[in-house]
Amino acid sequence: MPVSATKTRRVAVLADSDTRWKWGALTANRIAPENSEKSDIRLDGYLLRGRATPTARQLQEVGVHADSLREVTAVEFLRTMARESYDVLVLALVGGGVQAMLHGLKRVWEGKSERPVVVTGYVGVVYEKLADGLLLRHGADLVLANSRQDAERFRAVYEGVGADASSVTEVALPFLGGEPYTGEHDPYTVVFAAQPSVPDSRKDRTYLLNRLIQHARKHPEREVLLKLRSKPGEHTTHIEELPYQKLVQRLEPPANFQLVYGNMGEVLDRTDLLVTISSTAALESLHRRIPTVVLTDLGVREVLGNHHFVGSGCLASWDQLDEGHRPVPDEEWVSRQGVCADGTYATAFDAARERITELLDRPGGMPALTPYYTPATAPGYLPGILARHHLGPDGTPLPGAPAHDKEPGPVRQIVRRAARGAYRHGVQRVAPVIRRMGEL
Repeated sequence: MPVSATKTRRVAVLADSDTRWKWGALTANRIAPENSEKSDIRLDGYLLRGRATPTARQLQEVGVHADSLREVTAVEFLRTMARESYDVLVLALVGGGVQAMLHGLKRVWEGKSERPVVVTGYVGVVYEKLADGLLLRHGADLVLANSRQDAERFRAVYEGVGADASSVTEVALPFLGGEPYTGEHDPYTVVFAAQPSVPDSRKDRTYLLNRLIQHARKHPEREVLLKLRSKPGEHTTHIEELPYQKLVQRLEPPANFQLVYGNMGEVLDRTDLLVTISSTAALESLHRRIPTVVLTDLGVREVLGNHHFVGSGCLASWDQLDEGHRPVPDEEWVSRQGVCADGTYATAFDAARERITELLDRPGGMPALTPYYTPATAPGYLPGILARHHLGPDGTPLPGAPAHDKEPGPVRQIVRRAARGAYRHGVQRVAPVIRRMGEL
């Protein structure tokens, strides 16, 4: 089934946000076996309808294109998978979404030996909910680890609960690339890579913004950029309640300070110093050997995610940066993070491709999906996860689940867009006000 006469691989990606779509689509292109050139892959994209469904602008900014791309519900996607034939399916979702799809797919593929190889993983650094997120992803044929360190941790978790760890496959972050840093630009450019949810308080975000502006004033010969992920009203993988665009309106930044959007790779092309709290952009920067700083101003704390960079040589404060500090990364630390600054990136996905080829060529076809969580092993946890996607404990659609055996009409599409806009308005405007009232 999977291999056509022309050797073109059919790959599907299901994603629930802009960053996960980027990760999923790039991963699909890197792991497709045998004929891995772009022209030999047919990539169909599916965007899971929800609060973070990317807008057209976000999709354009990501810069990853598919042969087809459409928005679906979980039930609609499962019905599509029941009738379509793919070689590889990449689940680029939050952990609960992956678990729900694994059970739903197990149900729709029941009794079939010919099915896609199911792949999942993480968009970037895994610094929280390690056990929870991993066990929700268990059951996929390949669980990708973006580094040697993650691969070791993933296997330890699975083996520790008695689950099969053979699915864990070491790769690297799929969006690394670009030309290595060769020296200072004119003007020297400092980029702060903002994150939607870290830090989350107005006080901390205002502090970071003020320090960035102060750095621009202290160094008028430098260009200082605030790299933003989304515009107000748009959602990314994480909710952003206090966009920097709103905070900066109350300030008067100098002429050498500006807000920028766009593809991170293009911004890094002109970067001389990348500054962040804990963004995956730091790994992109380290891959290209751009001087990279992970800030310690707000502490080195698990809640910020910058604890992941302990030992990296990249931790520093704004005071140090104002005085001209340039960090020197620890080579051993970098080599364990899937950054591949040593030139081995070209082979980082070989193991995944070989594993997929083995599964596609497996005598007798593919075995049934076997997630660790079942109604027997997690009866108080699993049903709730599945119900969020309108699925019962056995993976079948619940009574009353939306019927999506046909495309929604124009009126329903308008209603859905309006509902999503109202939700985002509630998250970004109403919810913060209610919380502040509660603190009075």
